[in-house]
Amino acid sequence: MRCRVTFCSFAAIAAIASTTALQAKADLVILVRHAEKSSGADDPDLAPAGRERAEALARALAHVPLTAVITTQYRRTALTAAPAARQQNLAPRVVASAGDVAAHAAAIAAALGDLPDGTAALVVGHSNTIAPIIAALGGPQVPNLCDAEHGILYVLHRSKPDQPARLLKSRYGAPDPPQAEACAVSR
Repeated sequence: MRCRVTFCSFAAIAAIASTTALQAKADLVILVRHAEKSSGADDPDLAPAGRERAEALARALAHVPLTAVITTQYRRTALTAAPAARQQNLAPRVVASAGDVAAHAAAIAAALGDLPDGTAALVVGHSNTIAPIIAALGGPQVPNLCDAEHGILYVLHRSKPDQPARLLKSRYGAPDPPQAEACAVSR
């Protein structure tokens, strides 16, 4: 059943992204955490599972016409976004994360506000930045992601400035390990 739900979610993303009557700038924002990293080093590469997840993200977004891809300065976000960006002939934009999560979320919101009306963007962040970015974009409060959660995909649809954004939570790629589910349940 999970595969069907995920497939339907991505079909809905493609349908929303392809409409021409969208009102706000960067109406459709897809947010994911970076894929699995190879080590605990300061700026690690992706692990083999992370590289597979990055490819799965590109496949999941193949029919979503992205206008922009935004990452942080860290390799794990750039490598997660790379297959999707390459597939859509986009150069990712780096919005640096310097430790102040609220300032970073505001900078992402500003970058998305610079996009043309009715566009879609991919944002690849970190476990502690996705929720604040969603909030900065007018979305609902969501908890930070757990360390083991990498397969969560949020789709934020901002249809009109005077209406609340709608948020869809889905999954992509291989299932997260059991400890991710246990963590999510305990929040």
